[in-house]
Amino acid sequence: MSRKYAILGEVLKHTMSPPIHKRLFELRERDFEYEIVEFSAEELAQKASYLNSMNGYNITIPHKVEIIKYIDKLDESAKRYNSVNCVDNKDGVLTGYNTDCDGFLETVRSMGAKLSGEVLLIGCGGVGRMIAIESALAGASLNIAVLKSDMPLAEQVEKEIRAMRDDARINIVLNTEIDLSKHYDLLVNACPVGMYPNIDACPVSDEVINKCDAVFDLIYNPGETQLIKKSKALGKKAAGGMAMLVWQAVSAHKIWDGDEYTLDEINGIIKEMNEIVKRDFK
Repeated sequence: MSRKYAILGEVLKHTMSPPIHKRLFELRERDFEYEIVEFSAEELAQKASYLNSMNGYNITIPHKVEIIKYIDKLDESAKRYNSVNCVDNKDGVLTGYNTDCDGFLETVRSMGAKLSGEVLLIGCGGVGRMIAIESALAGASLNIAVLKSDMPLAEQVEKEIRAMRDDARINIVLNTEIDLSKHYDLLVNACPVGMYPNIDACPVSDEVINKCDAVFDLIYNPGETQLIKKSKALGKKAAGGMAMLVWQAVSAHKIWDGDEYTLDEINGIIKEMNEIVKRDFK
């Protein structure tokens, strides 16, 4: 029997969810549907019964928090962030998950990067907040570099982390004052510098990149940002944002249908999706 899944959001013109999920279904020879469902925040209540007819769905802006009202229980990941991006419907019981954190953690693991050492995070808004929290919970010595205008945001994130882990090691600096006397196990870019159309920009200097063993850039358009290109040229382990998108989708498929995938299959999808972005998303 065919099963129905979807991505929910308000403006989904450039979403990569359908091709990623369809490819994952194909690899396990599953003839399942995956559709795009667009609606405004005001329309969520009237869409609830339709959503309940699905076997599962992904959620993006602006519904990640409001959807909580319409599901039955939350996984620990969703509770931690009060945000849901994946819902599973098992026998009419709707469970909300946050697979963003799975996507980040699996990307770091697949890179062979070290999350428990010195981590340099550029920006901490949106997904950057999640990365800060997951890094600190994993035992990282977390260095957050932000614009002066984002200092209050960084301080709020630090406060949240210390409420979860009082022995967390956190250092907040201006992005112009990154400590070059340190060696960083992992650099994560969670700011938009380098995103299309400003593809020649890089969020940090070559000197900073040289101080890092591994580099992860959340940006997926372009697939290879200036940061990733420079990191590879300097011999660093490097991954772009498409890796996280695919890994979080892999996590959803495990939740929905129990499906698992090999590293070669996942890397193949990442490559395919980067090619789609390069071809179509300009």
